[in-house]
Amino acid sequence: MLSPLRSAVRQERCRFASSVAKDTAATFYYNRNPRNLEKLRIALKPQGFHLDKPGKSYWNKLVLKYNRSARSVTGEVVHNSGHVAVSASTNEWALCKQFIQTNDTSAHVNLARVLAQRCLETGISEVACFIERKSDTKVDAFLTEMEKEGISLSEPEQYEHPKPSDPFRPEKPWEVY
Repeated sequence: MLSPLRSAVRQERCRFASSVAKDTAATFYYNRNPRNLEKLRIALKPQGFHLDKPGKSYWNKLVLKYNRSARSVTGEVVHNSGHVAVSASTNEWALCKQFIQTNDTSAHVNLARVLAQRCLETGISEVACFIERKSDTKVDAFLTEMEKEGISLSEPEQYEHPKPSDPFRPEKPWEVY
């Protein structure tokens, strides 16, 4: 059951959409993407507390988890609100059937490919990565593959609106061509 306000908004949208001619572009666009302000770099990045490790100045963070017996690996992209935006695990049936072992280097590489594909499908192309990288390890192979697949492991800075007295005025990220 819709509330009266939602019902009225839906009727208004339908009436507006039907009044627009078929060959003209709509003058009204309703963006329903909850991460839109983050893509424009104007959403607030929570600063957290000074003693937080590694801090909370991110929109999306890459997390790599091992289960207790270290038989499987889970890769997640966690939003700063605490919700898991995207996840992939070597325990998933479709992935588990392809591996001989679910915690070796090839499993890490293929997990990174699947996670990167899911991130790009959901519109996440930049994540903050606080995972320590050591050369020639499974984790290094995982992070390298994420970068190869098109995921940037660092997020851009939040856009700060300049004051009128500032001599330097940076370009707005949504106006850069």
